[in-house]
Amino acid sequence: MLRTHYCGNLRETNMKSSVKVCGWVNTKRDMGGIIFIDLHDREGTLQVVCDLEVLKDKFKIIENIKNQSVLQVSGKIRLRDHETINPKIATGTVELYAEDCTLLSEAAPLPFSLDDDVREDLRLKYRFLDIRRETMINNLKFRHKIQKLTQDYLDNEGFINVETPMLTKSTPEGARDYIVPSRVHPGEFYALPQSPQIFKQLLMVGGIDKYYQVARCFRDEDLRADRQPEFTQVDMEMSFVNQEDVLLHLEKMFKYIFKHSMNVEFDEKFTRITWQTAMDRYGSDKPDLRFELPIIDITDIARVCEFSVFRKVVDDGGVVRAICVKGGDIFTRSQIDELTKTAQTFGAKGMAWISLRPDGEIYSILTKYFSEKDIKAIIEKTEAKNGDFILFCADKLDLVRKVLGILRLEIADIFQLRRKDDYKILFVTDFPQFEYSEEEGRFVAAHHPFTMPYEEDIDILETDQGAVRAQAYDVVLNGVELGSGSVRIHNSKIQEKMFNALGFSDEEIKERFGFMVDAFRYGTPPHAGFAFGLDRLVMILVGASSLREVIAFPKTKDASCLMTNAPNVVDEEQLEILNLGLSQKELSLNKKAKSNDQIDIDVDKVAALAMLSIKEENKDKMKEDLLSIIEFANQLKEADTSNLKLKTNEVTNVFRADKVTNTNRRDDMLKNAKTKEDGLILVKKVIE
Repeated sequence: MLRTHYCGNLRETNMKSSVKVCGWVNTKRDMGGIIFIDLHDREGTLQVVCDLEVLKDKFKIIENIKNQSVLQVSGKIRLRDHETINPKIATGTVELYAEDCTLLSEAAPLPFSLDDDVREDLRLKYRFLDIRRETMINNLKFRHKIQKLTQDYLDNEGFINVETPMLTKSTPEGARDYIVPSRVHPGEFYALPQSPQIFKQLLMVGGIDKYYQVARCFRDEDLRADRQPEFTQVDMEMSFVNQEDVLLHLEKMFKYIFKHSMNVEFDEKFTRITWQTAMDRYGSDKPDLRFELPIIDITDIARVCEFSVFRKVVDDGGVVRAICVKGGDIFTRSQIDELTKTAQTFGAKGMAWISLRPDGEIYSILTKYFSEKDIKAIIEKTEAKNGDFILFCADKLDLVRKVLGILRLEIADIFQLRRKDDYKILFVTDFPQFEYSEEEGRFVAAHHPFTMPYEEDIDILETDQGAVRAQAYDVVLNGVELGSGSVRIHNSKIQEKMFNALGFSDEEIKERFGFMVDAFRYGTPPHAGFAFGLDRLVMILVGASSLREVIAFPKTKDASCLMTNAPNVVDEEQLEILNLGLSQKELSLNKKAKSNDQIDIDVDKVAALAMLSIKEENKDKMKEDLLSIIEFANQLKEADTSNLKLKTNEVTNVFRADKVTNTNRRDDMLKNAKTKEDGLILVKKVIE
C-alpha cells in the first residue's frame, strides 16, 4: 500500500508512530526553511511539517508544489506546540514531521477555489473537484451509512436482496418512460424502469416472500429541488401481510435508521392520519407536523353571513376556510401583502383577514361587511385570542386546500417554525383509489391498477369511483413524501373489476399487463409493499436544500449533465443501425425480408425427402411457397389460445370388435421373390 493511514484518522494515540499518508495539498505556508502543508483526504486534514534539514533535495518538491497536487509523505507523528493547536479539525493536536515525500501527481491551476462559495453550474461542471470539498465528501459518506443501516435492518429481518431488470417493457406508471431503442428488434423499444413494481410483485408469485432492493429508477418528468430524472429508492415487498403489518415494519425500520444515524429516538408511535384529514386540516397530503396552524372550515358560518362574496362562493358549491395564526397581529403590512400575493399566485382572487389587537380591537376591512354576530362566530370557531391573526380563502375546495396549505408553510417560515433538527414522521393512509382526469374525461388510477381497495368499497368500484378508498399509504417526514406503498390486488375477480372500472379493454389489458395477469393465474399470495427515496431521506437529514447535494453526479433542472454534456447527439451510423427514421410499415417489411433471408431452404433435399421430381424452373416458386407455409405456422404459434376450450364431438362405437379373418397365404406373399426355397426367401451368402 502507498499509505498506512488516512490523514484525518491520526490522533494522539499515534504519537511517535512511523506513518505514510497520501492526499491532496490544501494549503502551503512557507516559513523559510520550514514549510507547513495541510494534506487532505476523505477522512480529513493533517498538518505536515516539511524541514529543509531533513528532506534536503526533496525539499524542492514542497517548495514548488501547487495546491491540489497529490503528495505522499512518510514520517513520525508528534504533538503540536500548544499555541499551534487547531480545535477546528479532529487532528488539530498532532502533526506529521516529514522524513520523505513523493509528488504523485501535479495539479493544474483550478477553475475555482474549493474553499470559496461557487455558483452551482461551475461546481457541477467540475464535479470531480467539487466532491473533494468536505461538505460533499461527508454527504456521500452519510448517504452510504444510511443505505448500509437500511440494508442491515432488512437483512436481519429476513429480506432477500434481488436485482430486477433495467431494460424492460414500457408500462403506464404515472410519469413518462425513458425509452431505449433496440438494434436487434428494429422499431421496438425497451423502457428504463420507473420502479421495480411489476417485478417485485412477480417475485411474490415466485415465493420470495420478503424482497428488497436498492434500486435505480428513471422518470422523464419536470425536475425540482427534490426530484431527479434518475434516483435511488429502497424497494421492498412482503407476502402474507396486511396494511397494519407493513406500517409496523416501516415504523421499526425508520426508528432503527434514525437511532443509529442521528442518535434520534422516537418514544411514541408515529402519527397516523387519513388522506381526507390531511387535506382538510393541512391542505396537503404530505403535511409538515413540526408546527400546528390547522385549517378550519367556516363554510357553515359563511353560508348565512352578511358578506355576499363568501355567501356566493358557498352557493356555487365552494368552501370558506381559515387559518388562525397565534400571535399573528405582529405581521407588518408588507408581510400581509406578500401573503396576499402568494395566495393570488396560486389561484386565489385575494386574501381576506382579521387582526385581533392585544387590547381586543378588531382591525379588518371585513368589519364593513360582517355583522358583529358573524365576527363573533368566526372568532369562536377559530379559537382566536387577542393578538392573533385570521386569514381566509373562499373558492372551490381543491383551490382552497392548495392555497391555505401553501400559506400555512409561508407563515411557519416567518415564525421560523420549521427547524431542520426537528423530525416529525407520520403515516398518511386511505388515499383515493381513483382521481378524475379532466384531460381524459374519466377516472384514472391514482396509484397503479394493482392497488387493493378497502373490502367495503369493492362493491362501488364501478358505480361510485370518487368514493373508493385505496389501501395505500405514504411515509411523510417534515412535509416531504419519503415514500409510498400499498396492499396489492391478488384476487383475479377484484382485478377484473378494477380493470373494468378503469375502462381497459381486453386488448389493452393484454398489451399492457398480459404477462403479469397471466402470472397471477398460477397462485398469488396476498402481498403488500413500499419504497422510499434514499436521496430524499439523506437530503433532509444532512439539511441540504437540493438532492444535488447528496448525489455524486446529478443532473441539472433541465435533466442535463454539465460535466459530461449528456444528453448529446450520436453518430449517424448509430442512428442508421437503429432504423429510427423508418415508418412502422417499412420496419415490418424489412423485418419480414430479413426473417425470410435467414431461412435457408434446400429445395433439392426437400424434393428428395418427399420423393418428388422438381423441374429447375419451379424451384424458386416451391421455395416461396414453403416460406409462406413457415410464416403462417409462425402466426399460428403467436396466436393466444390460452382462453380457448378444446371442442370435441361425441363419438360412439370407437372400439372395433375383434373378428377372426383369413390371413394371407404364404405362396401369395412370396410370389414376387426372385429366389425362394422351402417357403422362405433365399439370400445368398455374402460374408465368409
